[in-house]
Amino acid sequence: MSELNSAVAAAALGSEERFRELLRSVVGVARAIFAARASSILLLDEDANELVFEAVVGEGEEGLLGRRFPAGTGVAGWVMATRTPLVIEDVAADPRFAKDVAEGTGYVPQGLMAVPLLHDERALGVLEVLDRQSHFTLQEMELLGLFASQAAIALDLLQRAREAERALAGDGRLDAVARLASTLSELDEDRRPEADRLLGALAAVLKRA
Repeated sequence: MSELNSAVAAAALGSEERFRELLRSVVGVARAIFAARASSILLLDEDANELVFEAVVGEGEEGLLGRRFPAGTGVAGWVMATRTPLVIEDVAADPRFAKDVAEGTGYVPQGLMAVPLLHDERALGVLEVLDRQSHFTLQEMELLGLFASQAAIALDLLQRAREAERALAGDGRLDAVARLASTLSELDEDRRPEADRLLGALAAVLKRA
């Protein structure tokens, strides 16, 4: 049973790392394409009702990853709540900008472009591009929307990977696996080799998941 749990945990953790790397690739390319100082992806933590920096490239990346703030706060909160893309050239003059939150991160942008990350009718988070060298334009929203589509897929997969990891503590399918492993462990010695092969095969499948 411990081997099965280890296999599931390894599969979930491996998946999360792959999806995190995909998110980082999205923000990295977005930053390069728009010649911006920074780009970030924020994920909605529905249980805590908070936005979390899941991927950050550029200015402030050392201290932003993992930072949280209330989901209804600032430009990102507004973009996610309204599901509306937004371009702001002077954030200091915009009432939606949460200056105190930005100052707390150690990086206060001058301008930004943000789009909601939507997947299957759900608002998962926000993609932001901050302080590009030239002015932001509404025409660029379509291009940023393409990045947002990729980011939304990655965020959905990341959430699924985390759900799979949490499922170790109570998912019905894994409970069934646990019961199977417990039952097989009680078989007579002459039938244990077949049981061990079955558990080994199941663990191999979970590792590839």
